[in-house]
Amino acid sequence: MNIVERFINYTRINTTTSREKGAAGIMPSSPGQMELATLIKTELAGLGMEDIVLRDTAILTATLPANTNKDLPTVSFFAHLDTSAEQTSDTKANIVSYQGGDIVLNPALDIVLKEAEFPEITQYQGQEIIVTDGTSLLGADDKAAIAAIMHALQVLKANPKIEHGTVKVAFLPDEEQGLRGAKAFDVESFGADFGYTLDCCGIGEFVHENWNAGNAVVTFTGQSAHPMSAKGKLKNSLLMAHKFIAMLPTGEAPEYTEGREGYYWVKEMAGNSAKTVLKMDIRDFSQQGYAHRMAFLQQLADSCQALWGEGRIDIELSDRYENVANSLEGEAGFPIDIAKQAYQRNGIEMRATPMRGGYAIAKRPPMPEYLYGCAQLPFDLRIFAGEFIAGGE
Repeated sequence: MNIVERFINYTRINTTTSREKGAAGIMPSSPGQMELATLIKTELAGLGMEDIVLRDTAILTATLPANTNKDLPTVSFFAHLDTSAEQTSDTKANIVSYQGGDIVLNPALDIVLKEAEFPEITQYQGQEIIVTDGTSLLGADDKAAIAAIMHALQVLKANPKIEHGTVKVAFLPDEEQGLRGAKAFDVESFGADFGYTLDCCGIGEFVHENWNAGNAVVTFTGQSAHPMSAKGKLKNSLLMAHKFIAMLPTGEAPEYTEGREGYYWVKEMAGNSAKTVLKMDIRDFSQQGYAHRMAFLQQLADSCQALWGEGRIDIELSDRYENVANSLEGEAGFPIDIAKQAYQRNGIEMRATPMRGGYAIAKRPPMPEYLYGCAQLPFDLRIFAGEFIAGGE
């Protein structure tokens, strides 16, 4: 089976994640995810994979044993089974020979993919691309990745002369609602030395860093008083919160930053004149920058305490997650080096892209997702089918 056939077969199974069932703790949150996992399990068995395990959570893992005595690390590849909850309709995939301009997805409903709105399609001119009929998501996020992983395994099995170490694969449910499958995944028992998640971006884009992320909860305690006799007595916690926000660095907010620029995000505020609670997100790519931001907030709170009096302000700082790049420094960065070499050998320029979000959970507009199968369907994993997995010459 070729990679396009695989992908289209996967799109025929509706794996829309269910936020309602997810909130109730049910995993997988939709039956289609287990249906897809069961199909993949059958295909893995047909390819001769070993240690195939499908859990009742729809977490599916398998192993391709090494075919060499060389001491090579165990590499792993991950993809997720579910598609976004934004669209629940069944997918009707269609292959289009794209020669430029707009693409009419659905003449009957007058649904058109306009080049002016999605100029990224121009890079696929002269190629066959896969689109929907415009009434649903394509599901290339992340079924293109599943098809790519399965294709790579097929290539390795069909070409035993390609030396490779142990390869492990994992397919996880409910990524689209807070990485629920990843959080339930048993990393230790999986036994891989390192891994690659296939989810996002175009040919050549490679994400290996994200935020260092923290939370701040600032509580302002005022003093109520009747307005008739408020002079010298009323201490308005709402105004304290506004003054605190006004003392944050100008321009260091999400709406003013890009690339590797960090920020303070004033995310939520609720209360009254007596008590106000402010919630903030803190983000920075560097460990030093992140530590500086957290220290600044603590110092600001301490200064306000000295100004307003004991008990008027309380700040609670906590870490949410780390930049994955923190663990890929020095000799530990060899997975990045391997990927870079594989890109070069296949004539693809690697473009390292910082992820301005949690690792691999950046939000995308729902409807443009039918672009994500366009031309890049083989994904960069087409280049993983030999030298990438072997880790070099």
